[in-house]
Amino acid sequence: MSLCCCCSAAARRFLLPRLFLGSRRRHVRYSILHPRTHTTAAARAAPAATYASSSSFSTTHLSPSQKRQVSLYVDALLDWNQRMNLTAVTDEDEVMKRHVDDSLAVLPPLERAYRDHSASGGSDVDGLRLIDVGSGAGLPGLIFAVARPSWNFTLLESMRKRCLFLEHAVEVMGLSNVDVVCDRAETVGQSPDFREAFDVAVARAVAELKVLAEYCLPLVRVDGLFIAAKGHNPHEEIRSAKSAVHKLGAAMLELCDVESMGPHGQRTAVVYIKERNTPKKYPRHPGTPSKMPL
Repeated sequence: MSLCCCCSAAARRFLLPRLFLGSRRRHVRYSILHPRTHTTAAARAAPAATYASSSSFSTTHLSPSQKRQVSLYVDALLDWNQRMNLTAVTDEDEVMKRHVDDSLAVLPPLERAYRDHSASGGSDVDGLRLIDVGSGAGLPGLIFAVARPSWNFTLLESMRKRCLFLEHAVEVMGLSNVDVVCDRAETVGQSPDFREAFDVAVARAVAELKVLAEYCLPLVRVDGLFIAAKGHNPHEEIRSAKSAVHKLGAAMLELCDVESMGPHGQRTAVVYIKERNTPKKYPRHPGTPSKMPL
């Protein structure tokens, strides 16, 4: 697959399979375990008992200009949602609570886990490369991009209509740190331009963990993180995904209970660390991971 990357905001990468469409915190509880080898071993033994926490983060922590960018995003989301199915939430206040603040709540555990286990020197997160897999309406990727302008973001989405919205939102919000890639995760995960190229892969409301792991882990560098935003009780899903995660070269690092304005009032950020290279045969052909999970 031929890929193009341009630096200007007006020429951000926007890819379709074989087609270019343009020139392109809430309260969390935890206990941190060190060193990493001990953490991952403990996580394998008793994943449901390994928890982490961090300080809260929400739109109240954003600057006025960042709040303006978020407002522009919400307006665009609700406008486009009248023509396509981007979200079931149609009230502005509910979008802010259940989508925007819900996305921002994942930032603290992400940053703390990255500093503790993945960042060189243990503290530098500037220039972090993050891919939002199955970005959909741009959640959490676009909201992260507003809150962390020094990071570089790739929004990966397979549906053309949603990609058009994402590109529109990036332009409206004035974001210069976001690329939109319209393709399947199975295809992108085998591309030399993307494979094991990211520090962090995140996914929110995309698929079951054992399927999601095959979408995300091939994109993460060794010592990078895969973070899945899951429901209030993901423990059975985590157990079911254990073998798949191991085959793909990763191990669970911790669980973070994240307060949410969703129907259950709480979600879980499941944090995995990439310990070794993913075998070349993964991800498998498009459609295979969901039909025949590892």
